[in-house]
Amino acid sequence: MTSIQIGLSCILLLAALLSLRLPIGVSLGVSAFTGIFILRGSNAAFSLMGSTTFDFIAHWSLTAIPMFILMGSIAFHTGLTRTLYDAGRACLGFLPGGLAIATNVSSAGFAAASGSSVAMAGAMSRIAVPEMLRAKYDPGLATGVVAASGTLGAFIPPSIPFVLYAVFMEASVGQLLLAGIIPGLLTMVMYSALIVIRVKCNPGLAPATDEEYSRSEKVRLLLKSWPLPFIVAVVVGGLYTGTVTATEAGAFGAFIAILASVAQRTFTLAAMKDAIAETVKSSATIFLIALGAVLFSRMLTLSQIPMTIGLWVENYALALWVFLIFVTIFYIVLGMFLDPIGLMLVTLPVLAPFVIAFDINVIWFGVLVVKFIEIGLLTPPIGLNLFVVSAGVGDAVPFATIVRGTLWFLAAEAVVLALLMFFPQLSLFLPSLMY
Repeated sequence: MTSIQIGLSCILLLAALLSLRLPIGVSLGVSAFTGIFILRGSNAAFSLMGSTTFDFIAHWSLTAIPMFILMGSIAFHTGLTRTLYDAGRACLGFLPGGLAIATNVSSAGFAAASGSSVAMAGAMSRIAVPEMLRAKYDPGLATGVVAASGTLGAFIPPSIPFVLYAVFMEASVGQLLLAGIIPGLLTMVMYSALIVIRVKCNPGLAPATDEEYSRSEKVRLLLKSWPLPFIVAVVVGGLYTGTVTATEAGAFGAFIAILASVAQRTFTLAAMKDAIAETVKSSATIFLIALGAVLFSRMLTLSQIPMTIGLWVENYALALWVFLIFVTIFYIVLGMFLDPIGLMLVTLPVLAPFVIAFDINVIWFGVLVVKFIEIGLLTPPIGLNLFVVSAGVGDAVPFATIVRGTLWFLAAEAVVLALLMFFPQLSLFLPSLMY
């Protein structure tokens, strides 16, 4: 067998292992080790496993991930996220579909303390969905907005997918985190516009609320929700000015979350214990997947598949727009079946030669890739956010209803994706002003 045939066989082995429901990190590692073993022998395989594991885990940029997760876990377990939702509900409840819009806007704020789409969807499904159902909101709208708004966690800094992308594509973590701000806010605005339009056309989806808040009550709730907006200012401001690294921003954000919970008397040792346990578990899962992807990337390099793809692109000179259409279909289809972070890390080694051949801005492409994988979180049959929301609401809402409610938001995603493709400056403007 040629090296390329061995590489392709390992890709098929990976697909087979994933179809058997093996953990994606294990599937990647087994496929990679098998390919390297065949290509270079046992000594090279074991040596590469050891050296690659050490080099990857020792990468300084990855230390931002546990800090971001810890920051979000503390905010959730100490109730800081709830105060933001209460403030949004008081200030936006008068709008058509006001509770759904408040959920959407609050999710953008929670994104600044989480960096994880799944974590945010899980939290808001327990906080916001019961409130909307009590207000007689359509169950599809109530659960769909939570599932869709969860994707904001990958765009509003901090963002775990952007950190991993930066490490794999050797790009600036700070620039990528800033690049996600405008696309994230644009997505939030499009979601809110979709909610207003749907409710205007069908008022039965979201009956007007009879709750009234005085101006002083609104001010009180807004002041009480100060921790998350302050965390946003610290993270974004520090990265924008270059005062702090991504890891330092995450650590300071976690420290602020602890101080805020102490000040609001919601801090408990049990909450801190749960936050640390969640951080360790989530970080270990992400690192296992990322490490497997690194090994798989090394195997592909040894098999010369990326080099062959690059030469093929040069020889046939596909147009950029053809490549983007291909990538869009590629990610959306695979996103229906694979974990988003695993999908991104598996595909980047294959797509990297195209990025180089077309001289694509790596920051802009990173925003598109993260948007692709976040859309995958909403697409059945394996859309992860759909299952997270389903688990959060239990038997209160059928899974089919959650899917139907979420599909409306894919229309807004299509508009945002088109804008990001046709107007790259939406992603590149803030990074261009960095430092």
